[in-house]
Formats: sequence, C-alpha cells, structure tokens
Amino acid sequence: MNSVTRIPRPHPASMPPRTETRDRAAVTPTDRSHPAPRRVRMEEVARVAGVSPATVSRALKSPETVSERLRARVQEAAARLGYAPNRIAGSLAGARTPLVGVIVPSLTNSFFAATLDRMTTILEAEGYQLLIGQHAYDAAREERIATAFCSWNPSALVITGRDHTRGTVGLLSAAPCPVVEMWDHDDRPLDTGIGFSNREAGRLAGRYFAEQGFDKVAYVGAILGQDARARARSQGFAEQVRHLAGQDPLIADAKSRELGEGAAALRQILQRQPDTRAIAFSGDMLAVGAMFEAARMGLRIPQDLAILGYGDLDIAAHTNPPLSTIRPPHDEIGAAVARHILHRLAVPEAQSENVDLGVRLIRRLSA
Repeated sequence: MNSVTRIPRPHPASMPPRTETRDRAAVTPTDRSHPAPRRVRMEEVARVAGVSPATVSRALKSPETVSERLRARVQEAAARLGYAPNRIAGSLAGARTPLVGVIVPSLTNSFFAATLDRMTTILEAEGYQLLIGQHAYDAAREERIATAFCSWNPSALVITGRDHTRGTVGLLSAAPCPVVEMWDHDDRPLDTGIGFSNREAGRLAGRYFAEQGFDKVAYVGAILGQDARARARSQGFAEQVRHLAGQDPLIADAKSRELGEGAAALRQILQRQPDTRAIAFSGDMLAVGAMFEAARMGLRIPQDLAILGYGDLDIAAHTNPPLSTIRPPHDEIGAAVARHILHRLAVPEAQSENVDLGVRLIRRLSA
C-alpha cells in the first residue's frame, strides 16, 4: 500500500528532538507550498559567537591559527545555526552545483546499493551526479559527512533514516536545497520523507508467525544497538507477537549481517530456547546462514523450524527450500527519491512530501 502526504517544511526552531522511528500516523494534507530555506551566513555565526567574520573564517578554515577556546566558541555557534562554509563561494557565489549528496550507512549492503543504482540512472540522465558518503552507522560521522556535503552547495541532499544528531538536524533544516530522508517513514520528516515503516515490517513478520500458530518464536537482528531500522523491526515484531500470541519472543543481537553470524545466531537461539519453532531475521543473509546451519544440525525446514528473512535478495528464491522473506521497496525508493528531486528543482514552489511505499511479505517454502 502506497500513501502520500504533502506537508509544509517546518521551521528549524519548531523541530522536536529526534526520537526513534515512530508508528505510521495520519497527517492532514496542506495546500501551503514549500519555501526554500535561507543559507546561514558567516556574519550570523560571527554575531552569535561574538567575534568578527574574519575570525570565524580562520577558526573554521585554519583552526590552528586561533586559540582552542575561540575555536570552540565559533564551532558551537556554527553547529547551533546549521552553518556550513561554501567551498565554491569565491567563483560561483550562490550557484548550485549539479551534485546530489547522498548519505547511506553502508555501501556493501545490497539494499542501499539497489537504491543508489536506481537514483544514479535517473539523475545522471538529467545531468546530475551523485556525491556518496557512508557513515557505518556512526551518527557523528554522518554529521561530518553532511557538513562536508553542504559546503559544496549541492542541488539536493539525501540522507538515510530519520534519526540524526542535533547538529545534523540543524544543517539539514538550514540547507537551501531539497532534503530527502529515505528508507524510513514517520509523521514528521525534516523536509521530504520517502520510505516505509520498519516497525510495520516487523509487525508483519510477527503477525504472520502468529497466524501460522507458532508458539515459540524468536527474532535475530544485526547490530541492534547501532542500526535504528533493524531495531525498529525487532520492536514491531515483539509488539505483534505479544499482542496476538500473548508471549514475549526471544530477541537475539547478531554482530554483523554475514552468513556466519546467522549460523551462530541459530545456535544461540536453540541453546537459550530449545523448543523454538520459528525465527525471523533482520536480513536475508543471516537467514540463509541459519538455514545452512540447520541442515548441518539435521533440522528440517520448515517442518522442524520455520525461517523468515528480510530484504528479498536474489539468493532468497534459490535456497533449498526457497526463503520466505519481507521485501522492502529498495528500487522503488531510489526511483521515487530521484523523481521527487527533479520535480522540486524544476518547480521551486513544489511541496514537500511524506511518502510511505509499504512492504510486502513474500511467502515461499521456508516458512
């Protein structure tokens, strides 16, 4: 199910503190168009920091030339205002580059690779180039990348998820270009949001297990402490199992998304809960690793143990038996983000959007 809500972009001062991804909520459409935000000027940073613009310039471009105390004052003011120096201001003052900055957690994750590939195909055909950064699920690193990208005066900025540091929120809220938060959906994006509810994806898995009558179930999530999206899916799964089956599922945290971690997770689950009947995983590769391990242990799938993945990677349809999984709209996100950006650049008065592309359960023989 796809839904689109058009919303005005909120002023930075009205933004609430970022919290974990929330449940899907109805948002009333509005007729107001999206006003382009104004770039924060160096003079404003200087006024807040109580120094001259020249000192701000030195503190940010040559920090070794000012005292540590002064540098900290300037950096704090810059972060509070969402200021990023314009690297091309000398020759192209105010001009946008044909760059679209895209920040993802990982370049090895095939989900994001598919999204980037689709975006590249559409945007390059219109003369734009992707500037790609990865932060390895490190929020502080994400902020540093966002700061660097803003300084190149991009035509648009795309960032993965809705959970950011306060500094990143300030930068994106003040960016004088379209900003898209992708791969998550909740009721209040900074500008435009295009994605789906990870919590709802987890609920879908929990609901399916409950409908199948599995009485002992578990969820394996990769790096739940760092990956807010995997964590939201595990929470949605637990909520639905608790609500429909009246039990608390076993939740296990895998160290990575690799095959070997799936095997290790299966052993851990069966050691902690020997009568486990069904396991959902936060990624297909974890699920496939568990299937390999189950075969080594003499367990039949799905007769002895049902396995459900997430991602619908190419391998999912070719395992033995084929892997049941939940399919996020990775290609669709890339296409929707690219087309939204092109529309916003062609029609400056175009509105922001909040788009939920939904997820699908792909039922195969493993569950």
